[in-house]
Amino acid sequence: MYRLNALLQITLVLTLTGLVPVHADDHEDNTPRLLMLDDIEAVKSIGSPVLSPDGRLAAYTFDDRIHVVPTRGGDARAVTASGASASEPAWSRDGDYLYFLSDRSGSSQLWRLPVEAFGEAEQLTELERGISELEFSPDQSKLLMVMDDDASGDDAEAEVDDDVEANADIATESDTDADNDNFEADAETSKPFVITRLHFKRDAGEGYLTEWPSDHLYTYDLDSETLTQLTDGRYSEGDAAWSPDGDTVVFVSNREEDPDRYYRDDLWLVPAATDDDERPLTRLTNDTDVKSSPAFSPDGKLVAYLSAVDGVYGINRLTIVPAAGGEPRILSADLDRSVRDFEFSADGSHIYLTYESHGGRHLARVRVRDGRIERLLEGDRVVSGFDVDARGTVVARVATSNRSHDLYRLQGATLQPLTDVNAAFFASRQLGQQEKVSYTLDDGTVVEAFITLPPDYEAGRRYPAILNIHGGPVAQFTWGYSFRAQWLAAQGYVVIEPNPRGSTGRGQDFVNAIYKTWGITEYPDVIGAADHAIELGYADPDRLFVTGYSYGGYMTNVVITRTDRFKAAASGAGHSLIVANYGHDIYQKWYNWELGPPWANREGYDRLSPFLDVDKVQTPTIFLGGRVDWNVPVLNAELMYQALRYRGIDSTLVVYPDAHHGGWPVHFEKDYIERIAAWFDKYDHAD
Repeated sequence: MYRLNALLQITLVLTLTGLVPVHADDHEDNTPRLLMLDDIEAVKSIGSPVLSPDGRLAAYTFDDRIHVVPTRGGDARAVTASGASASEPAWSRDGDYLYFLSDRSGSSQLWRLPVEAFGEAEQLTELERGISELEFSPDQSKLLMVMDDDASGDDAEAEVDDDVEANADIATESDTDADNDNFEADAETSKPFVITRLHFKRDAGEGYLTEWPSDHLYTYDLDSETLTQLTDGRYSEGDAAWSPDGDTVVFVSNREEDPDRYYRDDLWLVPAATDDDERPLTRLTNDTDVKSSPAFSPDGKLVAYLSAVDGVYGINRLTIVPAAGGEPRILSADLDRSVRDFEFSADGSHIYLTYESHGGRHLARVRVRDGRIERLLEGDRVVSGFDVDARGTVVARVATSNRSHDLYRLQGATLQPLTDVNAAFFASRQLGQQEKVSYTLDDGTVVEAFITLPPDYEAGRRYPAILNIHGGPVAQFTWGYSFRAQWLAAQGYVVIEPNPRGSTGRGQDFVNAIYKTWGITEYPDVIGAADHAIELGYADPDRLFVTGYSYGGYMTNVVITRTDRFKAAASGAGHSLIVANYGHDIYQKWYNWELGPPWANREGYDRLSPFLDVDKVQTPTIFLGGRVDWNVPVLNAELMYQALRYRGIDSTLVVYPDAHHGGWPVHFEKDYIERIAAWFDKYDHAD
């Protein structure tokens, strides 16, 4: 049991399937044991592969270092030193060098390492701001960067020293913002926020937005050490990519009169090779879709990108448009799945892509000429990064069933393992079985769910069960190792994780099903998951519990207002009174787009607000939230807690200072999961 302080701290990621990369376990006794809370950091994350020009080696990040592994099999090895981070590996065009970003000199800079014997690395840049992403021009003479428009001082072209001075001012402004977010700024030096934007708040430390966005495109010439600004204005640019000849950059930007009102983005082209001060922009698309990740075809004639019909429920579709202008064409229409990433084949005839499907992420390729889909890798796995060489060899980052990600080479329809970075951990831990099940609702809807059984599961015995609802809502539980599910299973619980309507992996209509009906359409889906676990003989119907975070916390609030069959609940950062969040959280664009303003549709807001049914709640509930969470403000948890306490229902409110919606220290994560388990243990009374 816990004695709860008034304010405690905790970490939590946006979805309950996230992993925290960490050190592997050096367990002296190789006898597999149950997971312990300290194992939360025991699984290390491996980065996506980057193939050498000849396809012989794959570079990747692991444990803050760059590693390489032969793609035909062989031992992997680290090629950068420990003690400093290294990321974003990129091969030189001739394959003689490996470029990467490292903070070994104090900030993230570009370094170059000779491939032969992988000798000493050479630092190539000394930019004060550092470099966040490595985007080489095709001839690798320049870098493409997104920076605040003060980066180059008053001049469109400036030396690096000017960039240093501009950066110092921005750092001061950021520090002031952080202080105000925590409501602890010095009264004598703090300044009021003066706000004129419609979208005026952002989570994760940014708080109030007093200025229009000004993240613009720059190039940095490695030889002359010159920074050149490509775009300007009161707009922001992102997702920029070079044309094959290096003359043009394509980027994504919302350049409507009031960008805060609309989800739409468009693709734009800007000259990159000219020395002219004026760089006229060319608008490549002009429609209401949301767009991202543009990339030129190898011959420069096409631009491929991801498009979605809206910024909330729209799944990503692979789309192409002529680089010279013309009508866009959706290549993945027949797939009806959300595309996650893509890459042109060397000859430009196909585009390789990953897509979400039924709790997995699969690999396919589509023929550019006619959109013909060829599925390359399906099944119970998650492909979350890949590279393709000139001969069509694919190396991918793949997670399977209960295992974390590793690198594999695709041979036909089979996978050849190249790494096994967490072998020692999985050999020394006893994990519960993970399986995917499906069930049919009364209206004929088929829903899928993942079930994780206790490691010592005995057939015929029923266990206490936790219904765990994912956030998003446009997300999905997937195959792969999940510490949270496995640790709860190790405590003796069956963990039930449904993918109800609104989840990805089942097509656009399945996602759209919750439009204007949050918590109504998908309620039978999540309850059906618990019922199905009971039908399978896994779950004890008298020992059910429910939890979730973000939208999963909202659904937890919905569940406890509609049934008393759950013995206890844990609601993490879930909305409760929707109208109270209008203008308070970060979702005004969403509310206005889907529900309209509350004064024009108060009934619609109230219909979706579990707080207004709080008089029906009988379930003991712990509410948890971050004090400076602007994504789902803790106001929602406070309302629910106050109401249940007033009504005499056992409840606890846990508020975490300095905590946003995610990205919290690992010891907070441990506190959170342990506290929820203790709350459920308190109400788990087996007959």
